[in-house]
Amino acid sequence: MNAPLPNPRRHIPEGMRFAEWRAGDGWPLRSFSWPRPGAPRGSLLFLTGRGDFIEKYLEVLTHWHGAGWNIAGFDWRGQGGSGRMLADPLICHQSDFDILVGDLAGFVDHWVAETPAPHVIVAHSMGAHLTLRMLADRPQGIDAAVLSSAMIGIRVKGVPPWLVGALVRSAVVIGLSNRRISRRDIGDVGGRMTSCPDRRADKVWWKANRPELASGVPSWSWVRAAFASIARLTDAALGQIRTPILLVAAREDPIVDVGAIEHAARMLPNAALTIIDGGGHEILREGDARRLPLLARIDTFLARFG
Repeated sequence: MNAPLPNPRRHIPEGMRFAEWRAGDGWPLRSFSWPRPGAPRGSLLFLTGRGDFIEKYLEVLTHWHGAGWNIAGFDWRGQGGSGRMLADPLICHQSDFDILVGDLAGFVDHWVAETPAPHVIVAHSMGAHLTLRMLADRPQGIDAAVLSSAMIGIRVKGVPPWLVGALVRSAVVIGLSNRRISRRDIGDVGGRMTSCPDRRADKVWWKANRPELASGVPSWSWVRAAFASIARLTDAALGQIRTPILLVAAREDPIVDVGAIEHAARMLPNAALTIIDGGGHEILREGDARRLPLLARIDTFLARFG
């Protein structure tokens, strides 16, 4: 009998290579590259969200690699396989998102110089937010971007934004900056991240088999830094971004403010918006009934460039 094929969502594909990339200040970031044999359509940089790691997205990376793109990406500073910020690796911590924007800009310079055009970014949540921050400052070299569940506003169910801000400021003032905001990671409770049980199980599998990749809840400092960075994405800043952008989101996303995404789509000079019904925050990791039509929409957008 033939051995069963490995689950592609739990298996590093042949040809994907991991390496250490050093940021401008020497901080170690785990990067990956997955070139196409022959002549590729172009180069696609994939950026994850807060607390993520590359392996969670092998399924969509395999899809775009199969469609002809060179693929690359990295784990953000402080999470996944990159150097952590605190002694406790299960606290997702940042003091200032400007550091992350700098990491992204430095990596993009390196990536654009070494890979064939066109150059497109596909980014999720925090990664989508940081992509907008970078494009507002320096759009050169990026031909298009797809932003999934972009962290343009943070949603806390049942708590108004002003109260969230007050809680964060109070926690920082009393010295809780480096402390976790919650004792447990509510992540996928109730399908908040994805409604697909198989893909929720994949995340658990990776954390069990590669525990060094796992991140936990954010620190109070991370939340403060996130709100400060979101405030930088003013209407004027968004209006300066001429890069073609496709924004995609789930209508009832429990993590980010979909109203803020819709507003950003109106402010961006060259943006399209697709909102899907149902599903959680990680719409690229949803079940096929939602994921495949969404991928088809993204592929139609990317076909304009490569």
